[in-house]
Amino acid sequence: MLNFSLPKLEIGKAIEWVVRWFVENLGWFFDFIKDVFEAITDGMSNGLMFVPPVILIVIFALLVWLMTSKMTALLSFIGLVLVWNIGLWPQMISTLVLVVVAVLIALLIGIPTGIFMTRSARLESIMRPILDFMQTMPSFVYLIPAVMLFGIGVVPGIFATVIFAIPPPVRLTFLGITQVPDDMKEMAVAFGANDHQVLSKVEVPLAMPSIMTGVNQCIMLGISMVVVAAMIGAGGLGAEVIRAVNRLNLPLGFESGLAIVILAMVLDRVSRNIGQGVSTPGGRIIGTIKQKCKDWKKTKNQVVREQETGEETGEEKNEKEAEV
Repeated sequence: MLNFSLPKLEIGKAIEWVVRWFVENLGWFFDFIKDVFEAITDGMSNGLMFVPPVILIVIFALLVWLMTSKMTALLSFIGLVLVWNIGLWPQMISTLVLVVVAVLIALLIGIPTGIFMTRSARLESIMRPILDFMQTMPSFVYLIPAVMLFGIGVVPGIFATVIFAIPPPVRLTFLGITQVPDDMKEMAVAFGANDHQVLSKVEVPLAMPSIMTGVNQCIMLGISMVVVAAMIGAGGLGAEVIRAVNRLNLPLGFESGLAIVILAMVLDRVSRNIGQGVSTPGGRIIGTIKQKCKDWKKTKNQVVREQETGEETGEEKNEKEAEV
């Protein structure tokens, strides 16, 4: 039998060459990005740690109550107190900051990309395999270029988390907007709306449940990267899990995992209610304020009209007296 052997395509070495080229020629740029994000994360962490844990827990519980319900706020309060009690409050703050920064960056990139995909079939065809690649590539692989570009620390963890968490908001934003009924868009166009107005007034509001589902999934993927990011020095609760695994420390491992679960559940419940049309205390308060503002404006306009009418009546009387 004949043995056929094909020359190996050095795909890995080609990717390595590209990354090393970026490091050698644009190292100053990545150092600048690292310094900026380290300053942001350190500032947020120090600011949150400056507030006493009890006060911060009460603030978090109030925010959860405004966005969800009393029961969810109460359970969140109990969970956060438990995290504080087991001595993992500083680590939870570090993890929260990492997730918030990474998710914000992922959403700032993902949602506009999903919107642009609805306007360009070519962009959609290009992004589909890229998103498949980003979702199916093992998350550990992202750590290698992250460390090569940014070194060890929080910033490479943010970089890897952003790449891993971008696909859901892109896909679900695209899905939500494309599922808006055509008759709704045609009706808006018939009333003279341009493409920007159709997008902002019709498509995005109707697609908001799907978009917020993408936000929720983005947050959950960000939480799932906590332990992976800790392998390259991101710290937080993930570092405690890694330490527990290395030492076979079951109590520390369980407590760290429990803290991650509590944080994930709080963020999940909050993000799930936003944009879903669910009545919340915060929504009712905002609605009451808006109604009072409308009533105040209406009363003000009525007073102005009455004053104008009174001035006109006075002028008519003066004219009649002048004629007499």
